[in-house]
Amino acid sequence: MIMSRHEPADVSLQEVHSTVETGYKNSKWRRLFAFLGPAYLVSVGYMDPGNWATDLAGGSKYGYSLIWVLLMSNLMALLLQSHSARLGIVRRLDLAQANRQIYPKAINFGLYLLAEIAIAATDLAEVLGMAIGLHLLFGLPIMWGVLITLLDTFLLLFLQRMGIRKMEAFIIGLIAVIGISFLINIVLSSPEWGEVLRGFVPGFPEAEQLYREKKITSPLPTETALYLAVGIIGATVMPHNLYLHSALVQTRKVATDPKSIARALKANLIDSTIALNLAFFVNAAILILAATVFFKSGRTEVASIQDAHQLLAGMLGTEWAPRLFAIALIAAGQSSTITGTLAGQIVMEGYLHLRISPWIRRLLTRLLAIIPAVIVIYLTGDENLDAMLVLSQVILSLQLGFAIIPLIHFVSDKNMMGPFAIGPWAKVASWLVATILVYLNLRMIVEQVIGYLRGDETTWYGTFFILFTGALLLAMLIYVVVSPLVPAKAGLKNVNLHPEPMDVPLALPTYHTVAVALDFSQKDDLVLAHALAQGGKKYVLIHVVESAAAKVLQEATSDHETLQDSAQLDYYVRQLSSRGLAVEAKLGFRSRNSEIVRMVKESGANLLVIGSHGHGIVRDVLYGETVDAVRHQLDIPVLVVK
Repeated sequence: MIMSRHEPADVSLQEVHSTVETGYKNSKWRRLFAFLGPAYLVSVGYMDPGNWATDLAGGSKYGYSLIWVLLMSNLMALLLQSHSARLGIVRRLDLAQANRQIYPKAINFGLYLLAEIAIAATDLAEVLGMAIGLHLLFGLPIMWGVLITLLDTFLLLFLQRMGIRKMEAFIIGLIAVIGISFLINIVLSSPEWGEVLRGFVPGFPEAEQLYREKKITSPLPTETALYLAVGIIGATVMPHNLYLHSALVQTRKVATDPKSIARALKANLIDSTIALNLAFFVNAAILILAATVFFKSGRTEVASIQDAHQLLAGMLGTEWAPRLFAIALIAAGQSSTITGTLAGQIVMEGYLHLRISPWIRRLLTRLLAIIPAVIVIYLTGDENLDAMLVLSQVILSLQLGFAIIPLIHFVSDKNMMGPFAIGPWAKVASWLVATILVYLNLRMIVEQVIGYLRGDETTWYGTFFILFTGALLLAMLIYVVVSPLVPAKAGLKNVNLHPEPMDVPLALPTYHTVAVALDFSQKDDLVLAHALAQGGKKYVLIHVVESAAAKVLQEATSDHETLQDSAQLDYYVRQLSSRGLAVEAKLGFRSRNSEIVRMVKESGANLLVIGSHGHGIVRDVLYGETVDAVRHQLDIPVLVVK
């Protein structure tokens, strides 16, 4: 195929888009199984290490009384994730792409920045969780654990090469590890199930009452419960998952007729229900474990993952309890980091139409998380890790309104969704969820800001920054809510993802000079054959010598490899010249990618023909991805011959 320099970001996760077959007409169960998978990748975001900190804090401080918050969060997540899947299945758009079609550039850029902040906060929790898990299991210093998390970039690359179904299987395996680990610990802790059931009754615990009943060692402010509740919601209903789910469902091949779409919606609802209930079990297990082991024994100060790990062995009487705890923590961090990267790719491509190499995207995301973690650990040590985890979840919660509200607008709009728009009851429930989340967030923000402004360390520039940022975000939120309701905006809702169809061009391009990159493999004949088929008036054969001497001496090199490569180029030139073709040879000596680009530009070619041997994670790491690196630096078409 011929690729231009700028490829349009037409579909979500192009590498795996519509790669899973679902049209099994003779087997209902096989068809359902084909749809199962996307929600499991989404569900790992609901059990990442950030959840652990909020669940442990909630269980140790307030016993079982905040379980209802987990249940409410799970129901909210199920409703919103089903909307996300609906958008992807019906419109074949992810949330970022849909936002790009509706909102103006300035708002979309703001939404993009907020989404990136949410992904960075998620990744921060995963980095810290992995580092803490490695420390607890192997005694590795936290700082080294944080730096080691850079290596999982290569694991993600490997899984992406294997395909979406194998990636889903890997994630499901990690979820199984987490679930089994906590199931064993719950059995060992023997919770009081009657009190667990009472924890499903809504209501914030009164700190003074708990103090009088000697269930906590000191009275805690009521705001602490609200802060933890918002953190739990932020850890459960995660904004990046709404982007992720709307893209992952598009990995399934679904016909466009109403019956096929309805079948896909039903199958994905089943998928989401099973997967998110598993996530609820994990979160509830963490909170119940903390309530049973720590709250009941008066250890209400245990909000630290490390403290919980250290105390489990003594309180449950077995060394397996803390080991399983650490293993589950590592599995949670590793599974979440994979899905966080996919969400980052979706957000960047959807909002900016910018597609970059997956390993670069992964590295950028990971560095955004590692840098603040390294700075905090270096300055304050390991004491504030759990506070950073809770804060990361609160930051996630603050982004929710900017993802939820556009999503509700889209799936409610009959112009966009047709007969698959959500009904009145679903609309009421969705807007109620959005209202609750926005209210809780605004209340918490106002209380935190008032507390800061009344403090002794208040500065004028700090006050100005907080008030200005708050006013800007509030104005943006109001615009996101109101804009799609304005009748004048209705015309935007049917904007196509692709430009309007154009007439087929009658004037075909003429390639006056065709550059041919040769690597002297057994496939050179195919590359040359495709080059000659383009009908160029002149051909420039290029090759880069990669011997050690050539990299140092460059054009002055006369080693065996250089002489042999030059002779082979001359052989090709003589053969083509004998056919009456105008042929020129160029030999390069420096970096392969930069030399190919330089020689192509010097030759004045308006087409490059280059061979590709397919992707392989080891080969790409060792030799580099020449095709991608070259085509992004050229303004001419590139014909890739595999």
